[in-house]
Amino acid sequence: MNQVPSETHVKTEPEHASTPPRGWNSYDSFCWTISEEEFLQNAEIVSNRLKPHGYEYVVVDYLWYRRKVEGACTDSLGFDVIDEWGRPIPDPGRWPSSKGGKGFSEVAKKVHGMGLKFGIHVMRGISLQAFNANTPILDTVKGYAYVDSGRQWRAKDIGVKERACAWMSHGFMSVNTKLEAGRAFLRSLYLQYAEWGVDFVKHDCVFGDDLDVEEITFVSEVLRKLDRPIIYSLSPGTSVTPAMAQEVSGLVNMYRITGDDWDTWRDVLSHFDITRDFSTAKMIGAKGLLGRSWPDLDMLPLGWLTDPGSNEGPHRTSNLNLDEQRTQITLWAMAKSPLMFGGDVRKLDETTYNLITNPTLLEINSFSLNNMEFPYITSRRRCRSKEKVLSQDLAEGGMLGIRALGLITCKDPKANGWSTKALDQDLEQICWKEKSESKFEEPPCLYKRKPLIASGVEMIYKKQYEGKLHLLESDGMELCLDASPRRRLTSKEFGGGSFSPCKWDANQMWELNGTGSLVNSYSGLCATVDLLKVDAGSNEIRSWIATGRRGEIYLAIFNLNPKKTVISTTIADIGKVFPWKNMKGASCKYHEIWSGKSGVTKQMISIAVEKHGCSLFVLTCD
Repeated sequence: MNQVPSETHVKTEPEHASTPPRGWNSYDSFCWTISEEEFLQNAEIVSNRLKPHGYEYVVVDYLWYRRKVEGACTDSLGFDVIDEWGRPIPDPGRWPSSKGGKGFSEVAKKVHGMGLKFGIHVMRGISLQAFNANTPILDTVKGYAYVDSGRQWRAKDIGVKERACAWMSHGFMSVNTKLEAGRAFLRSLYLQYAEWGVDFVKHDCVFGDDLDVEEITFVSEVLRKLDRPIIYSLSPGTSVTPAMAQEVSGLVNMYRITGDDWDTWRDVLSHFDITRDFSTAKMIGAKGLLGRSWPDLDMLPLGWLTDPGSNEGPHRTSNLNLDEQRTQITLWAMAKSPLMFGGDVRKLDETTYNLITNPTLLEINSFSLNNMEFPYITSRRRCRSKEKVLSQDLAEGGMLGIRALGLITCKDPKANGWSTKALDQDLEQICWKEKSESKFEEPPCLYKRKPLIASGVEMIYKKQYEGKLHLLESDGMELCLDASPRRRLTSKEFGGGSFSPCKWDANQMWELNGTGSLVNSYSGLCATVDLLKVDAGSNEIRSWIATGRRGEIYLAIFNLNPKKTVISTTIADIGKVFPWKNMKGASCKYHEIWSGKSGVTKQMISIAVEKHGCSLFVLTCD
C-alpha cells in the first residue's frame, strides 16, 4: 500500500502544465457508455495522428464505474461498482481488464505504451451508494480500516448528505474535510488513482455553482505530495468569475469557466465575454499546482458527436459550420484554453483533422504571450432601414435584458446588496436594494422563513443550520430557492437561481449577513442580481491579439454578426496595446491563415469576414 510521502520527500519537478494541456475526451462522442475497446481504439488513433501535434492526454469521462444495464442513467442509484472501501472502480462489464482489483492500471499501461497520458473524470466526495452501504474507510498509512478515538469510522460518519451534488443528487455528496476520517477517504481515492497510473484528473461538481473550496484544497495537497505530477482539472464552470477562480487557481492546473459547451452558435457566442474577463484579470497561465493554471473553455465539439445526454446516439457530425468551427478553435487558441477534442477520432474527417492540427493555432495556443481582447476595430455593413439600426443599437447597448439571480464570491462587494423588508409582524422579505433602471420595475424580493423540522432524522441538522433561512418564491408556496441548478447547464444557459420543493438541503439554505450578503450553505457563494442582455454579442465584432515567441503579432478578428461584415484596424492602433514595439511608421508583412492571403501594409488591415466567421493574421513588422 502506497504511503503519502512527507514534504521532505517531495521530488523537485519541472514546471507542471507550462503550456495548456491538449488531448482527447470521450464525453462528446460517448457520454458515459464508452467501453475499454472503444477507448483504446480512440487512444491508438490519437497516438498515431494527433500526438505528433502535441495531443498527449486521453481522458475517460463520466461514470466509468456505472454498470451499463437497464435502469442505469446519469442520476440513478445502486448501479455503481465500488470496492470494500466505498471507492468507485471501473465497471468490469465495460472495462474487463479491471477484474481482479486491477482498476485502470492495465488500461493506463497500454496508454503509456502508446506514448500518451491517461486521464479520468471523478465526482465530488463520496457516492450515495457507498454512504447507504456505510462502507469502512481505508487508512492508507496502516493498510486497514481507519480507526480513531477507539472506533472504526465509516461512510455515514463523513458523508454530508444534505450537500449532495445539485445536479446528481442520487450520485455523490460532499465529505466532511474537517474530520480526519473524511480526509482519509479522499486521500485513499487519489492515491488509488495514482497507483493505477492516472496522469490527469477531471474533478466535477466542485466548481462554479457547486464550489467546494475545502475539497479542492485537500485534493490539491494530496496531489502535490505525490512522487509524480497529475494534472488537476475542475468542473463545471457555471457562474464562474475571475474573483471566484482566484480562490482556487493556484491549487489546480485548469478550471472550467462556462457550462458544458456543445455544437451550437449560441454556445460559441457565450464564451467571448467570460474569456475577455479572465484575460483582463491576468488569469491566463497564472500560478497553479506545481506550475501553471489555465482557464478552460471546455471540449471542442467537432467531428463525430452524439447529442447532450444521449448515451447510444444518434451520432452525427457537428452542427457548427466551418466558419463557426474556425471561430471557436481560434478563440480557444488565442485565449490559451486547454484544447480537448471531443469527437470520436475513429471517424475523424480531414477537414476537422486539419482544423485541430493547424500549426499556427497550436503555436499560438502553446507559446504566445500578452493574449488579450483587442478593442480597436471598426466595421462597415449596410442596414435596410432606420428601424433595423435602432433595434440593433438597443441590443448592442444592453438596454434589452432581464434581471436574474446569480452567484458570486462573497468577497466581491457586489454581493452586499440584500436587506430585510417587514410586511407585517410575522412576514418578512429579503430584497435586492439596487433599483432597476426602469421606474416600473420593483426590486426583486424573496419571502423568508426558518426551515421546518419535518422528522426526527432531520433534527441532526438543526444545530448545523441554526440561523439559516429558506427563501420562497411567494408567500404560501412550498417552492424554495436553489443556489445551484438541479441539472447540468450548457454554456449558453445562465446558471442563476431556480425554485424547487422545499427540503433539508444545503443548496436551499441561506444566511443573511450584517454586510447585506446572502450566503448559500452548499457552495459558500453569495446571491446577486444581474441584468442579462438578450442575445448579448449576437450583433457584434470582436478581436483578440497576442505576441509570438519570434517577435510576430497574432491578430484574430471575429464577426459575430448574422451577415458578412468588413472589419478593419490600423497598425497605429496595434501599437497602442504593444507600446514597446514602436509601431509608428512600421511596415508589416501579413499572412491571413484561413484565406491564405499575404501582403504588406503600413496603415490599415481590412477584411470582409463571413457571418459567424473569423480571420487570423500573422504580422511581422519592421
